[in-house]
Amino acid sequence: MFDPAFESIITRYEGRRRDALLPLLWEVQTAFGHVAPEAVRAISHTLRVPEADIYGVISFYTLFYDQPTAETIVRICADPSCALAGADEVLDALRARGGDALAVERCTCIGLCDHAPAALVSRRGTGESAHAPASDLDALLNGGTEPAVSHVGGTARVLLDGLAPGRAQTLAEYGNYAALRHALDSSPEAVIAQIQASGLIGRGGAAFPTGVKWDSARKADSTPRYVVCNADESEPGTFKDRVLLEGRPHLLLEGIALCGYAIGAQQGYLFVRGEYPEAARILQTAIDEAYAAGLLGQDILGSGLSFDIELRRGAGAYICGEETALFEAIEGARGMPRIKPPFPTTHGLFGQPTVINNVETLCNVPGIVRRGADWYRQWGTDKSAGTKLVAVSGHVRQPGVYEIAPGLTMRTLLDEHCGGISGELQAVLMGGAAGTFLTPDEIDVRLTYEDLRDIGSTFGSGAIMVFNETVGLRDVLRRLAHFFRHESCGKCFPCQLGTQRQLEILDRSAPLIGDRLRLVDIGQTMTEASLCGLGQTAAMAILSALAKWDYLYAD
Repeated sequence: MFDPAFESIITRYEGRRRDALLPLLWEVQTAFGHVAPEAVRAISHTLRVPEADIYGVISFYTLFYDQPTAETIVRICADPSCALAGADEVLDALRARGGDALAVERCTCIGLCDHAPAALVSRRGTGESAHAPASDLDALLNGGTEPAVSHVGGTARVLLDGLAPGRAQTLAEYGNYAALRHALDSSPEAVIAQIQASGLIGRGGAAFPTGVKWDSARKADSTPRYVVCNADESEPGTFKDRVLLEGRPHLLLEGIALCGYAIGAQQGYLFVRGEYPEAARILQTAIDEAYAAGLLGQDILGSGLSFDIELRRGAGAYICGEETALFEAIEGARGMPRIKPPFPTTHGLFGQPTVINNVETLCNVPGIVRRGADWYRQWGTDKSAGTKLVAVSGHVRQPGVYEIAPGLTMRTLLDEHCGGISGELQAVLMGGAAGTFLTPDEIDVRLTYEDLRDIGSTFGSGAIMVFNETVGLRDVLRRLAHFFRHESCGKCFPCQLGTQRQLEILDRSAPLIGDRLRLVDIGQTMTEASLCGLGQTAAMAILSALAKWDYLYAD
């Protein structure tokens, strides 16, 4: 392949190895619309990666193609929040307009649930852009839609402080990384002690104590060590991290750098999902700003500390939100989970000690380091310290991202902060696609980790999807099942077969006798036998619904 544009791309990667595969594939995909066989051969020789492995990576990701495509590809999300806003009708209308230059695809969540229905548009030579609402087809196809700006609110203003609607906070507006300067005057051990005392737990869904994770990596014998930020927010109904990525990028970068200092790492990776093209552009601009100001790179602030951050962009795979699958993706392999143990704090990225944290988790770190654990604990409860971001979509009058002090009730959040419910409440899906349903009688629950756990629910990814009486819950379950079937990596049999069978049953036009027991059996098998969290939670919402609404599938 001797196209001058391709030669220009491939030349920049000479001397690199397999971990450069993902960004190289993105450059080729963007320029040509697909990765041709000639390109695969050239990439194989440049990075010293077998061609079969490259094809395996291309076929693994939804946003990559190894065959020619239309000049414009429009993907419409058809997950629950977008379905409520007419995504199916938008898909049908776009398909009616389709031609050689336009391809239309159904896709899973794009992270714009509060402006549903959402679209991701890929234009050859230009790349991706996300649009919502996607109801004006002419504007969508001609690039005339305005950027979606999420409403933000809540009972506290900590992570969302300084957020300017519709644009990213600059370095000058954010400040001079005061928390990092403060940390450099103390010690890594003191930073970890503050994080432990604060009670900060992971905000990505697992709720693991952050300080414990950092301490374990710090004490690991092997070097080098790595920091990885998991910005692969891909679960239906979840868009809180997007607001931070696009609005306060330097808050996140400072949090990553502080983690690097605390655990003794000199390299960080920021892995952002492929469906967040605007976030990726904003983050790269912020990274460049930080380097120019001497806040990243060699000898930061004259301290002798060196720390680099490299941006990695995913290409459409929810499974990469699983920590070990994310490592595989960065390393240039298919994003499939590893067997644990060993755990990432001793054997993570490139087999080395690694801390991987969610965006919201790392954004909490600068405030804690600068102001102390007691400052952080002024919000929330003893077991749910600090503020928490939730993403509310569906049948509320004001969807958006809300920063709350745990302890607030669900009813107060919906009625007083989200403008109330449109119509009569039927159900709330708490925690995302892998969450559980709440009935109208349960929405007086306090939004804390412990209170939700007591009623068999979860904060999960922070997603709250609200459904009124007009919604067919069976259709919601079917769309959730479609999501998990589409996103299963296929590595373990319980998840690979279970998600397929689960969708087959939910896809029936009318339930058969015994379907309820079949769904329970499949769900319990996936929960108990799957390799990673995707399969272990793929039936959670469905099992929850079956337990609370007998009429859905009566035996």
